[in-house]
Amino acid sequence: MTPSVTHISAPAKRLLAALLPIALLSAPLPLLAQSANQASADLPLEEIQTFAEVFERIKRGYVEEVDDRTLLRNAMRGMLSELDPHSAYLDEEEYQSLRESTQGEFGGIGIEVGMENGQLMVVTPIDDTPASRAGLLSRDIIIAIDGTPTDSMSLQEAVTMMRGEPGSELRISVLRSGEETPRTFTLNREVIRSESVKHELLETGYGYLRISQFQSRTPEQARQAIERMQRDAPLEGLILDLRNNPGGVLQAAAGVADLFLDSGLIVYTEGRLADTAMSFSASRDTPAGDVPLVVLINSGSASAAEIVAGALQDQRRGVIMGTDSFGKGSVQQIMPLGNGEGLKLTTALYYTPNGRSIQAQGIEPDVEVVRGRLELAESRLELRESDLDGHLGAQQPASQARQSASERLRDDYQMSEALNLLKALNVVDRRRR
Repeated sequence: MTPSVTHISAPAKRLLAALLPIALLSAPLPLLAQSANQASADLPLEEIQTFAEVFERIKRGYVEEVDDRTLLRNAMRGMLSELDPHSAYLDEEEYQSLRESTQGEFGGIGIEVGMENGQLMVVTPIDDTPASRAGLLSRDIIIAIDGTPTDSMSLQEAVTMMRGEPGSELRISVLRSGEETPRTFTLNREVIRSESVKHELLETGYGYLRISQFQSRTPEQARQAIERMQRDAPLEGLILDLRNNPGGVLQAAAGVADLFLDSGLIVYTEGRLADTAMSFSASRDTPAGDVPLVVLINSGSASAAEIVAGALQDQRRGVIMGTDSFGKGSVQQIMPLGNGEGLKLTTALYYTPNGRSIQAQGIEPDVEVVRGRLELAESRLELRESDLDGHLGAQQPASQARQSASERLRDDYQMSEALNLLKALNVVDRRRR
């Protein structure tokens, strides 16, 4: 049954004028229902009229007066939020905030957030930020920001609330899996500068490359890091750490994968529009050569991080170790709307070289290793030379860098297992020669 629009206010008439075909606008309002039968099947006139009636009833009967602009903005937000967790309408402030984020510097606490089943969730904390130092974890559910419940917030509203002037205080309450009582964290915002690449030698010949997110300069920074680690001697093994990496620029992910591959497909995307179909292939220029490789992932590894892990896994270039990744396999485009506002719209899905969609599936590691910590026993029965009174000292003092690396390996079970696997691979390779 077509809703009655005979008694409709001027604002609602203007709304209909903006939504209905020009050919129908010349007809008197009582004849709109009759004219709807002659309209294109692509335009659901009945729903448009219902929308106009809802608009009118809110304007006329809501307990507080609401202006047209607010109603229309809320309608646009709802339209996009119902599509998927990553599409969003961005007002001028939100659009500027997103631009600041992509430029790599903004005031905030340093977390990537998303929506899952209507709940605001931490995708991953960014390295060396207030959030990571406070102990926030991937998949923590944020239930309140500065005392305001998040159950009715959009993703962009939550991001806007968490960003602010460096030095200002932010209080968030989170519910962690397996816990019944929420935790409250009081954090001071900082200037979040995303330095995306770190590296070090864990032991002679064994390198560690950490990529915390994918920015436009990440491939070049990663290339330089690999070259520095190989400056004195060739690498015998490399750990690529993509844990808690929320993703970033698609082209940067392809560039990083290309550092380890000398041929073949890296990733391709498919969408409804022709310009959303892209593919990236590896070039011959490969600074990492055939260095044995272990890639660390976890539930905080998302989007571009999953592209790299998926490409290396499909190409059998390295061993993927850790836990299942997040499962964000969609591509978003940021579209300016011309009035200082913007639109973030999911336009495509990406696929690994073997045609796997990561969306809602994630990357399953080749070797599952859960998070943990190596603990030394308080007492031991075995004696070593260093335990004997009057033992001779070593002729060379232990390297401080090696001691630091040993402490990190003791604190990070997954990294320790990755290093052990690289050593085992080298032993097997030498025996085959």
